[in-house]
This record gives sequence, C-alpha cells and structure tokens, in this order.
Amino acid sequence: MPLKKKEITNHHLPYYKLSIVPSLTRRDLNKFLNNLLAPYDFSDYGPNGLQIEGKQVIKKIAFAVSATAHSIAQTVHEKADCLIVHHGLFWSFHGAKKITGAFHKRIAPLIKSDINLFAYHLPLDAHLEHGNAACLAHALNMTELTAFGDYKGSPTGVKGKLTTQLPPLALKVQLENILNHPVLLACPDESALISSIGIITGGANSDWVKAQRAGLQAYITGEMSEHDWHEAQEANIHMFAGGHNATESLGIQSLQRLVAKNFTVETLYIPSKNPA
Repeated sequence: MPLKKKEITNHHLPYYKLSIVPSLTRRDLNKFLNNLLAPYDFSDYGPNGLQIEGKQVIKKIAFAVSATAHSIAQTVHEKADCLIVHHGLFWSFHGAKKITGAFHKRIAPLIKSDINLFAYHLPLDAHLEHGNAACLAHALNMTELTAFGDYKGSPTGVKGKLTTQLPPLALKVQLENILNHPVLLACPDESALISSIGIITGGANSDWVKAQRAGLQAYITGEMSEHDWHEAQEANIHMFAGGHNATESLGIQSLQRLVAKNFTVETLYIPSKNPA
C-alpha cells in the first residue's frame, strides 16, 4: 500500500508527516538537490550545496529562507536532522571570518546537534520551476516564462506575460496578497496596462535596467533604493519591491513540497518575521 501523507500543524508551522520514515542519506539528498538546482553552473557570492556536514541518515528536514540564529534554534528545537535554506552562512563579501560572537551562536548549534546545512542561492533564484522568481510568476498566472537577468553568465530570474493585463495599482494589490507584505511601487503611469514583466527576487533593485533593455513594462524585485524609485519611473518602468525575505520565501517552500513528495521524510517550514 502507498504511504499516506497527513498534513498537521505544530507551533503554527506547516508540516508534512509520513506514517513511515525510511532512511534518506545525506549523500542521496545532496545528489538530488545538486541534480535539480545545478549549483556548479553558477558563479555565486558563496558556496552552494552542503555547507555543514551532519548526520548521515536524515529523517526530518527544516526549510527556511535564511540560516539565522532563529531558524537554526527552531531546527534544533524540532529535532530536525537537516536545514535547507536559500541564504546560507558563508559569503564571499564577508571574506575570511572568525567563528566568534554572533556568528558562533549561529554555527555552534548546528555542529553540536550534528545537523546538516544545505544552501542554494542563485540556483534557487533562477530555477524555472521551483525558483523564487518562477514561483512568484506562477502565483501571478504568468505565461511564456523564460530565463531573465544575468550574473556572470547565469540567469537570476524569469520574464513572461500576464494572462490578463492589469493596471499598476491592481498588480500591486495582487502582489501584496501573494506575498503578505507591503509592496513599494514606482509608477510612471497609473492608467497604463501592464502585460510583460521581469522578475528577479531579493536585492536585485538595480536590475530594473535589464527590464528596460528587454522592452518589458514592469519589473518585480524585493528591494528598492531611493534613486531606483526616481530612475525607474523616469525610464517608464513600473517597478515593484515586495521585500527581500517575502519575495524569496516562495522558492524554498516549493523545494520543501518537492522534497516531501520525493522522499519519505518529515518536513517543516520556518517562517521569518523579517520585514525587509
């Protein structure tokens, strides 16, 4: 008989619990994630894939946007064997870093509890099915999705078209409902109808220029600087910023559902209160 999944809640976190939990090895999970997200195709800001090695057998996996003190503490509390995130612990712009102070408080619980940490940054931004941008595009019912953006030769998001044209303020409301987060809008024309959109989630505020060059009418990202608000609308681009964390919460949850579908493990998602 097939295994039965039952969704339950614990501390208001979504759970996918299975009646039988056979062995999933760290090696098999690593292979699955790397085959799916192709991290070696990207020149990224830090290492993708397994960042901290923990238990060999994985029965329970936590998912979060970022590896923070909060998400790690929750992972330990839930007795998960693995944490999978979009934002990992190691970044090239930090340089060599001592494991002291606040950084030690993040890393030490993972080591002490023998928890695996996997992180996928640009690969999870760019994936055409489970990526952050693609998931947001799917939520908007966009069609004709293709790769969009470029970082050192690799795409970072998607572009496509709305099935029904929307005025800017209506699209803003729709985005706020999807993301459950306020959305900033730089609007050159409130009476315009938007069809073509480029999406790069997170901190890609300056990439509205790529949307302009591609002939798109709108650009969606997570952050907006003061000068982008002026310059985007002066360039006749409708720019929407829905929060870095909020716009990048969709991909990791899509990855959670995929892992739960393919492996008989318990999974949980750890949300963040980060308003940025």
